[in-house]
Amino acid sequence: MAVGSSNDFDLVVLGAGTGGYSAAFRAAQLGLKVALVDEDRIGGTCLHRGCIPTKALLESAGYVARLREAKDFGVELAGEFTVDYAQMGARRDRVVNRMWKGLGSLVTKNKVTWIEGRGRLEGGTRVRVSQRGEDGTPGGGGERILQATDVILATGSRVKSLPGLQVDGARIVTSDDILELDRLPDSLIVVGAGAVGCEFASLFHDLGTKVTLLEYLPAILPAEDRDASKEVERSFTRRGITVMTSARFDAASVTVTDQDVCLMVGPEGKDAQELRAGMLLVATGRAPNVEDVGLETTNAELERGFVKVDGRMRTREPHLYAIGDVIGGLMLAHTAAHEGLTAAHAIAGDADVHGVDYVLQPRATYCRPEVASIGLTEQQCEERGLEVKVGKVPFQAIAKALIGGEYEGFAKVIANAETDDTLGIHLVGPHATDLIAEASVALELQATPWEIGGSTHPHPTLSEILGEAAMAVDKRSINF
Repeated sequence: MAVGSSNDFDLVVLGAGTGGYSAAFRAAQLGLKVALVDEDRIGGTCLHRGCIPTKALLESAGYVARLREAKDFGVELAGEFTVDYAQMGARRDRVVNRMWKGLGSLVTKNKVTWIEGRGRLEGGTRVRVSQRGEDGTPGGGGERILQATDVILATGSRVKSLPGLQVDGARIVTSDDILELDRLPDSLIVVGAGAVGCEFASLFHDLGTKVTLLEYLPAILPAEDRDASKEVERSFTRRGITVMTSARFDAASVTVTDQDVCLMVGPEGKDAQELRAGMLLVATGRAPNVEDVGLETTNAELERGFVKVDGRMRTREPHLYAIGDVIGGLMLAHTAAHEGLTAAHAIAGDADVHGVDYVLQPRATYCRPEVASIGLTEQQCEERGLEVKVGKVPFQAIAKALIGGEYEGFAKVIANAETDDTLGIHLVGPHATDLIAEASVALELQATPWEIGGSTHPHPTLSEILGEAAMAVDKRSINF
């Protein structure tokens, strides 16, 4: 353990996003002296520019969608309701601020030293921090050299655009920019139909914006099971979102005027058509923050631009670990937290630290309908030559879904036909992102479909969908 001056630590965590602060708090709980360094506010992208503000707006959009169905529930609204987007934004900011203050209190509770400033590696165990001044000026607080026994790099990622497409923050925007809007665009083109693109397409459509969703690949949500992708595309199309897959356009030919954005788009091999909208959102992925963090002073390696680590998050530089978006992979906040906990336990000398199994990491997309999954997709099983048996049950068979008036989608359980092992669980529908937690526990405990279905699911609840789908693997579903 490091001892000595106030600049000596057992662990320095560089980056205070979800992965970074999770690692710092757990390491402190395990008895280490920990410093947490970031030039931004604790919480990182997820809390301030990503997960939390987006989901807060999606919750408001969900209320709008429900109000449109109020009459079906016997509720007559007096006149037309209006959407106050500025007020939605104010509520979003209150949620973020409350969580940010909560994290600040957890820094104190866990006795972690918080250092505000830009940190840079000088070798694997030394960090130079250019501290913010009292007025917030970068570097105004002088420099501080931190000496650590171990360091965790958790510098996260940033939005990226397409080559040749110039983001201006007004007509052509990123997910960072669009969260700063105080008014709704009349029309929106979303480029990229992964989780981020689908969430914003769903959000703005529910709030009254005309939305066109473009995806380069043959299916939206291309990382999900093909049945899930098809279900969401059908739902989006029914609701009035224009979806174009295998979409091709020349980014350099996009034109911007004072009124709109214009581009020529067409499916591969077919004629292009002109699309115009008040705004174009680029949702084509994120780039890791590996520049100017001092990696060149270490033996850590990059692979396709990401920091290369082993299952315990160790780099090639002794005592230097890396977690979160900077190492690539799923690039999800909860996965970063899991990586952070793994690294913290490894650093603390826990002998029973298992490497991160990314197949067992749940995935969640908060569009309407929600999508959640864990394990292998059916197409991945086919690629691996696995013989499978599948149980699939629609939410329409579940009483609670009918009661709630949201019954799009299904649960799908994939099992190995030879061993009965559960290989994957996929959900599309109401509260799918909450329901996937049961599937996560089930796969972690290596439960078979019959064991999942054999456990009692209370009635009437949405959780019954998982029990029914698990039993359907062996054609024993009761209600479908």
